Amino acid sequence: MLKSIISWRHGKNTANISNNEKNFLLRCKGKFFCLSLSCLRILADGDVMKQLNEQLESYLAFGSSFDLVCRRLLVQDRQYSFYFVDGFVKDEIMERLMAFLLKRDFDPDASLEKQLQTLIPYVEAEVCRDVHKAALAVLSGVSVLYPQDADGFLCIDVRTYPTRSMSEPEDDRVLRGARDGFVETLIFNTALIRRRIRDPRLRMEHFAIGDMRDDVVLCTIEGVCSAKLHEELACRLRGLDVHALTMGQESLAEALLQRHWWQLFPMVRYSERPDVACAHLQEGGAVIIVDNSPSVLLLPLSLFDFVQEAQDYYFPPLVGTYLRFVRILVFVMAQFLTPLWFWFSLNPQLMPSFFRFALIQGESNLGIFWQLMVLELGIDAIKLASLNTPSSLSGSFSIVGALILGDYAVSAGWFDPEILLYMAFVALANFTQPSYELGYAIKLYRMFMLICIALLPFYGLWIALALLLFVLFSGRSRINEKYLYPLYPFDLRALSRVLFRHSIRKTAPGSGHKEKNCR
Repeated sequence: MLKSIISWRHGKNTANISNNEKNFLLRCKGKFFCLSLSCLRILADGDVMKQLNEQLESYLAFGSSFDLVCRRLLVQDRQYSFYFVDGFVKDEIMERLMAFLLKRDFDPDASLEKQLQTLIPYVEAEVCRDVHKAALAVLSGVSVLYPQDADGFLCIDVRTYPTRSMSEPEDDRVLRGARDGFVETLIFNTALIRRRIRDPRLRMEHFAIGDMRDDVVLCTIEGVCSAKLHEELACRLRGLDVHALTMGQESLAEALLQRHWWQLFPMVRYSERPDVACAHLQEGGAVIIVDNSPSVLLLPLSLFDFVQEAQDYYFPPLVGTYLRFVRILVFVMAQFLTPLWFWFSLNPQLMPSFFRFALIQGESNLGIFWQLMVLELGIDAIKLASLNTPSSLSGSFSIVGALILGDYAVSAGWFDPEILLYMAFVALANFTQPSYELGYAIKLYRMFMLICIALLPFYGLWIALALLLFVLFSGRSRINEKYLYPLYPFDLRALSRVLFRHSIRKTAPGSGHKEKNCR
């Protein structure tokens, strides 16, 4: 009989249906129940078809979590069920929707599309007929409305997320410029970019990454960003096979840019400043925003991008150029100061006469190499301790670190004053740029150079330099093809923009952005 009913539903083989079966269909349609074709197919196989709301509640395991809420309303003798996560909805808007629903006179048998147009006075609303998509919407903070016996759901985006205020980033400050910064809410971060780039070519593509469906947005400007870069990033984001982005943007960077274990120099740049992200987009780059992360990813990346900062463009060109030269000088000294001094200490005959005062006179209680390594580790230990020090005890911690570990260590004969001076400069030099990844890369390769010099007093420095160049040249990928640009491949004009802060000139409409902006 059921096979005959299904055939009758499709308009096939109607001659094989008896009059009794036709009368049964009419009674079911008018008095008892009306089944869809999919329901009949399931019943024909011997399974029991559940209502869509029962499927949704079973999938979300309603009743096992207190924050999953179902609010049921009786409207014109028909039950309407609201599904949402407590803490993700705006109470005022939900109350208005429910009041409007209870007072509205409408046809309860109308289609979902018609009910969406007449019952939901809200901007962000749509029809969803997939149970799994509706469940994902609920877990994402969207309120889902299910009319009884309907063939789908009404998804109403009235969510709000717990978030902090938009304040100046703690790790990416400038003397002048905008004081707002990215937060952990995805939609707020995209709005900060839209506020600055009022261009219809700005594209923001959404991706759901991993089994946990983490939200990721790829931002590019069509016509400014190369099609090759955009397609490469979009293809990699679609093909990522990860369980979840546990650590936010860092987990995404590791999955997106796979590299060798010995490649410590950063392959991606992070920023918490909207103006830096917008400038990167206007230069032809791409920005990746990860939900629940206050930092965005800037791609592609060149090593020389780290010598340019936003504050260079909030001052006149001459002042910006001076700041850039100071940053480059400190960058080079942080990498080579202590290795070169250690190498000259082991080879004093090669030390220029006017620098001989820098050498340690006499014997040290502890070898120079061990002093340098202990201080390298000790500085990191102090950093870790400072992160866990309460703010009320920060002053006492500074006294302990500066007085006891500095002065008394020298008085006790553990360290030489010259070594403390050089290591203090190196420690401060790491804070001249906001990238922690670059700072630790410099530190680890500096320690590697010290080990090479200790093992081979004369040739160790040159071997370490050769290995460092190899690491830099091998740091390229399909996304960062020009990691050492503009030195390799050499571009004099681009190198001039890196070394000198050029003035921003007015360009003709549609001519693109010819000058380097804040980055």
